[in-house]
Amino acid sequence: MGDSVTQEPPMYSPFFGVMGVASAMVFSALGAAYGTAKSGVGIAAMSVMRPELIMKCIIPVVMAGIIAIYGLVVAVLLAGKIDSAEKGYDLYQGFVHLGAGLSVGLSGLAAGFAIGIVGDAGVRGTAQQPRLFVGMILILIFAEVLGLYGLIVAIFLYTKTSSA
Repeated sequence: MGDSVTQEPPMYSPFFGVMGVASAMVFSALGAAYGTAKSGVGIAAMSVMRPELIMKCIIPVVMAGIIAIYGLVVAVLLAGKIDSAEKGYDLYQGFVHLGAGLSVGLSGLAAGFAIGIVGDAGVRGTAQQPRLFVGMILILIFAEVLGLYGLIVAIFLYTKTSSA
């Protein structure tokens, strides 16, 4: 029997791709929500004494929102590639898409936590010592870039299946 038999991908192959899409969006949105909420609490506490600093100290909330955008971009890219198993969506593609979604989602979750904690303490500290503001921004940038690393890896993984 020298025939090479081509096997159809299992019918559950797209499940893993869909889980990648869900992971990208859910985890990055969780991180962004936590960062927004935690920073927002700090802004509310700070603004009682120094209301003129509200707009200046809104930066952590904006940075937390960007984390959700990373997840949204990857989720939309991955969702565009998902197809039924009958149309050739195999386990390899599903696993790579799951990996891409988890990459951006979990790194976004971690970045959102970091942004929230730094944003909360940073805006409260800035109200007492304005020179702390630049240091807070630098730390927030380092926290934000964690989510960006996940986005880069997710897009790299996404390109592994775009030619398939």
